[in-house]
Amino acid sequence: MLVAPARVPATRRLAATLYGYAFLTDLVLLYPLYVLLFADTGLSVGQISTLFVLWATAGIVLEVPSGAWADALSRRLLLCLAPLLTAAGFALWVLLPSYPAFAVGFLLWGAGGALRSGALEALVFTELDRLGAADRYARLIGRTRTTEVLGAVGSGVLAGPVFAAGGYLAVGAASVMTCLLAAAVATRFPEHRPPPATTTAGPSPAGSSGPDALGELAPTPDAPAGPPPPTATGPARSPVAVAPPGPGPAPDDDEPGWLDSLRGGLAEVRADRAVRAAVLLVAAVTAIWGGLDEYTGLLARDTGVAESTVPLLLLLLWAGMSVGGLLAPWGERLSRRGYAGLLVLAAVALAAGALLRHPAGFVLLAVAFAAFQLATVLADVRLQARISGAARATVTSLAGMATDLTIVAFYGGYGLLAGAVGNPVAFAVAVLPYLLVALWLLAGRG
Repeated sequence: MLVAPARVPATRRLAATLYGYAFLTDLVLLYPLYVLLFADTGLSVGQISTLFVLWATAGIVLEVPSGAWADALSRRLLLCLAPLLTAAGFALWVLLPSYPAFAVGFLLWGAGGALRSGALEALVFTELDRLGAADRYARLIGRTRTTEVLGAVGSGVLAGPVFAAGGYLAVGAASVMTCLLAAAVATRFPEHRPPPATTTAGPSPAGSSGPDALGELAPTPDAPAGPPPPTATGPARSPVAVAPPGPGPAPDDDEPGWLDSLRGGLAEVRADRAVRAAVLLVAAVTAIWGGLDEYTGLLARDTGVAESTVPLLLLLLWAGMSVGGLLAPWGERLSRRGYAGLLVLAAVALAAGALLRHPAGFVLLAVAFAAFQLATVLADVRLQARISGAARATVTSLAGMATDLTIVAFYGGYGLLAGAVGNPVAFAVAVLPYLLVALWLLAGRG
């Protein structure tokens, strides 16, 4: 698709802001050390586990309401507030290290994650659509996921020297600073509200059955610029009328409120089978490998390497995730059969790498993580292409809540399984559901 030359700078500004925000959000030096902080404060493993539950619960409870707030108020505002809440939580951890402070900090971190989830994807897709560049969404989101990984890698590299220089207080101060910088970068996001007419949710033309090729689910070239017909409630890739650029959303007495946005998003998921299937696919693809990521350090240690070598093996996984995000434009050309094959490849590579019980197995794990990262980005692209109402952030947040619920259930199941058979076998068994998802897609149900 051709993008008007005058709109290219706007697209580049959006991309630069998105990448900067993603990098700073994950450049948190406390990431590699916060479990050690908890242990050094005297917390038991059981107490630390309860903190993780609080963290997940906060995200689940606030995920959908925050999506509705983003649709009703301002997505950019929520993207600014999210890192500020996280910064407050980190400050509590290092200034008042204790279980209550850790608990409140995790609640604030979970709330910040919920505010960001849904709002970010919805804002990016809406702005690209407004600029006639919605077909660039997969490329931008894929690169964003890679930028997040690079931020995490940076935190791993810098955490050690900063900790050696000033202990947990210095690491915490650096983490707070990056969060504040992320909030400042978020103010640079453009935001234009869709017209109120699009709040009416209903089955889209693809509602009964989606196209067979995943690539066909991506946004198609826009029609000539101009306002839609007064009764238009078509897909979000259709041109929309927007207010003149300004510092924020233009006030409109007819704009839907929070409850209207929530109802609109829920109604669209209920009424449109294609959207509902896309929400479920996001959760099914993202949750399991996202949960397994938390246990890769234990799997690395089980290969017999020294503790100091574990981070080097994890770098292979981060490299794989980076490659997977960059492959998103290529992945858009995958058919439904090709996407199912991608999930099978990822599951087999992960199981084989884990069962090798050798450091060389992490090369296969890196391949698996690259494939899973690509599959996750494509599932998000699929969802954004199928949403037709204005409550885009609400629907995206529903997918996030479904993912969080699945991850919480996964944590419980994995703990029992790994305790009985060990981490390598537990990794291999955990990816079996991906084979069912692949069969589901091949049967045309997704």
